[in-house]
Amino acid sequence: MAKLVFGMNQSLDGYVDHMAFAPSPELFDHFIAEAEGQAGSVYGRKMYEIMRYWDEDRTEWKAADHGFAAAWRAQPKWVVSRSSPSVGPNASLVEGDLEHAMRALKAEREGEIEVAGPDLAQSLTRLGLIDEYRIYLHPVVLGRGTPYFAGARPPLRLMAHDRITEDVIRLTYVPA
Repeated sequence: MAKLVFGMNQSLDGYVDHMAFAPSPELFDHFIAEAEGQAGSVYGRKMYEIMRYWDEDRTEWKAADHGFAAAWRAQPKWVVSRSSPSVGPNASLVEGDLEHAMRALKAEREGEIEVAGPDLAQSLTRLGLIDEYRIYLHPVVLGRGTPYFAGARPPLRLMAHDRITEDVIRLTYVPA
């Protein structure tokens, strides 16, 4: 059975904003390895549209960018949306009953499936479907933005803390 994992970069004051602070090359390498090992990713519409950036090669990309794009393109993706957007290669649209669809996905797959985006994670948290939360804590204060937890924080138990780079710590929690 697969497990759903929600992990994102977060500021000290609890916000996620991929435009406000980018991962260092070392952290980006970590994320490439994570993407290579994932059984797939589940996206909300908005986050999927952001990630579609990786569908097309860009002339300004470095080797690491190509590495991440290759890993991202190779994995299956499921896009949760009520507005029926078109989805790209290796992606499927999830419509209808979210709980049923995610329980079926977990039952039919093995490994870790990334949950991308705080809004989708909140919906899955309310349904009791997130198996693990990974906070990549950066020494940055944003003072605004999208919070990591889009709603009330669920009761959690700290399972691990790892130093990923010189200034980033990964905190791993499971539902309590």
